[in-house]
Amino acid sequence: MGVTGSGTTVAELVGRQWGDHRVGLMHEDLVLSHHQVASGAAARAALLTELLPRGAEPHLGVLLDNTAEFPLWIGAAALAGAAVAGINPTRRGAELARDILHTDCRVLVTERTHLPLLDGLELPGVRVLVTDDDAYTVLLAPYEGAGPADIAPLPGRTVRPGSRLLLYFTSGSTGAPKAAICSQGRLAAAGASLVSHFGVRPDDVHYVCMPMFHGNAVIADWAPALAAGAAVALRRRFSASCFLSDVRSYGATYFTYVGRAVQYLLATPERDDDRDHPLRLGFGTEAGAVDAERFAARFGVRLVEGYGSSEGGAAVQRTPGTPRGAIGRAAPGDDLAVVDPSSGEECEPARFSAAGGLLNGDRAIGELVNRGRSPFEGYWRNAEAEAERLRGGWYWSGDLFYRDAEGFLYFAGRSDDRLRVDSENLAAALIESILARWEPAAGVAVYAVPDPVAGDQVMCALALRDEASSFDPEGFAAFLAAQPDLGTKMPPRFVRVVARLPVTATNKIHRVALRREGFLHGRDPVWWRPPGADGYRPLTPADGARLRRACERHGRAELLDR
Repeated sequence: MGVTGSGTTVAELVGRQWGDHRVGLMHEDLVLSHHQVASGAAARAALLTELLPRGAEPHLGVLLDNTAEFPLWIGAAALAGAAVAGINPTRRGAELARDILHTDCRVLVTERTHLPLLDGLELPGVRVLVTDDDAYTVLLAPYEGAGPADIAPLPGRTVRPGSRLLLYFTSGSTGAPKAAICSQGRLAAAGASLVSHFGVRPDDVHYVCMPMFHGNAVIADWAPALAAGAAVALRRRFSASCFLSDVRSYGATYFTYVGRAVQYLLATPERDDDRDHPLRLGFGTEAGAVDAERFAARFGVRLVEGYGSSEGGAAVQRTPGTPRGAIGRAAPGDDLAVVDPSSGEECEPARFSAAGGLLNGDRAIGELVNRGRSPFEGYWRNAEAEAERLRGGWYWSGDLFYRDAEGFLYFAGRSDDRLRVDSENLAAALIESILARWEPAAGVAVYAVPDPVAGDQVMCALALRDEASSFDPEGFAAFLAAQPDLGTKMPPRFVRVVARLPVTATNKIHRVALRREGFLHGRDPVWWRPPGADGYRPLTPADGARLRRACERHGRAELLDR
C-alpha cells in the first residue's frame, strides 16, 4: 500500500489494548487477551531497559518461529523505543552471525529449538535469552503485571513516529542480505491503510502463517490487526495440511501469503468441506491469476494480489476495474513508471493479442521506479546499497513490470528473473503464468540457463499434483502448442521434474538453487527439447556432455557450474 508514515506510533497502538479483555493473541494452547498482550509487551520493555548496555544501539534480534514471544517483543521494542531485527533461522554459521552482528544486536531472543544454530558462533557482547528456559521466566518475573505507569523509553530515547522499529532482511539473490529500516510511523500507517482498504473489523482474526522475521507477516498481517483491535492467531511454521484446521479452530478471517504457499494449499487433497470455514480474504503476492481463480473456486476465498517492495519505496493498489492479471494502479501520491534500466527512458505501453498475450514484451517490460517522494527509509549501515536503490533521485524497486494504456501495472518478475533468448527479453513471471494452466502442475518455476552460444535458454521446474503419476512429455508439448499467448521464444528448452519446488524461508521460489543446478546438476530427472524437435525426451549423460562441449567451444562452460 502507498504509505509514507503517520503521526501514530506502534507504541500508541499497543497502549490502546489496555483494559481490553477480548481475545487478542492465540498460539497453540495459549490464549491471551489484548490487555495481557499489552502488559506482556510492557514487561519485556522493562526487562530490555535493564539488559541493553548504555550507549549501545537499541537493537535486539529475534530468532524465533511464530510463537507468542515474537509479537510480544515487537510490542516491547515499540514501547521502549528500540528496534527488532528479525533473524532468519534458515541462515547458518558465519552468515547467521553476520546478520546478528551487522544489525548491532546486543540482545538475542531465541528458543531451545534454535540454540544449535548458535553453537560455535562468535557473538561478542550479545546476551542470549531463551524463551522456553527457566532462566527466562526468572528474569521476566519482576516485571510481570506491568501497567501503563511502568512504561518508560530506554534512557536517551523518545518514542516518535520516526523511531526505528524494524530491521528486516531483504532476500536478495546475490550478496549479503540488506537490513531495511521500518519506522513506527510507517508500520502504523501501513496497518491503518490495510484496515481501511479491506474493512478489517475488531472481531476479525488474522492468521499469521508466514514467518514473522519477514516484512510480509508483520506489515501486512500483524500491523492491520493491531490497528483495528483484531485478534492474531499464530502458526509456528506454514503448513498446507494444517491450514484449514487452524482456520476453523481459531475462527480466522484473514491471512497473508508469499510465494508458493497458495500452490501448496491447492495441492492438498480436495474435501467436501473445503468451503466450511470463516475465512473471507487472503492478501499477498505472486499467486498468479490462475491459482487465485482456482483458490476462489475451491475454497470460496478471494485472494487479493498486491505489490509493495520490501523496503516500502513503491506500492501498487488494486482498485475496482483492475483487469485480470494486473496488480492495480500506483497508490495515491506515488509517481510510478516502468523504465528501461539501460537508458532511463520510460517503456512503451503494453500491447496485447486477442488472447491476452503480451505482444511487445521486449519494449514494454522494465523496472518499476518511483519518481516521486519515496517512503523508503534506508538500509542499516549500507550506504552503497542505499545509493543504488535511490540512484538518480528515483527509487528503483528491482522488480520488473509492464503498464497498459490505462495505467494498470502487471508484475513481470524480479530484475534478476529476466531472460534473454535469441536477443529477445522475456520475463519469467509471464511464462510461469502460462505454464501454471497445465492441469497436472502443482507448481512452476521458470529461470534462465546458459545457451551454448549466447544469452539464455528457458528452463522450468515442475512439481506435479499427487494424481499425476509421472511427467507426460507428449501432453506437456501439446499443452504448450495450444496456448495462444505463448510466444515462440517462451517454451522451455529444459524441464526439471521435482517432488517439491525449493523455497526460501519466506516461501519464495529458491531460484538461485535452481539456476545453480541448471540442467547438468541435481538429482531430479530433466527432460529437454533438442533444437528442431517438437517434443521432449529425457536428457541423457551423452546429451549433457555434448551441451557442455558446445559451451566450451564458445567459452561459456564456466556458466554451467556457477
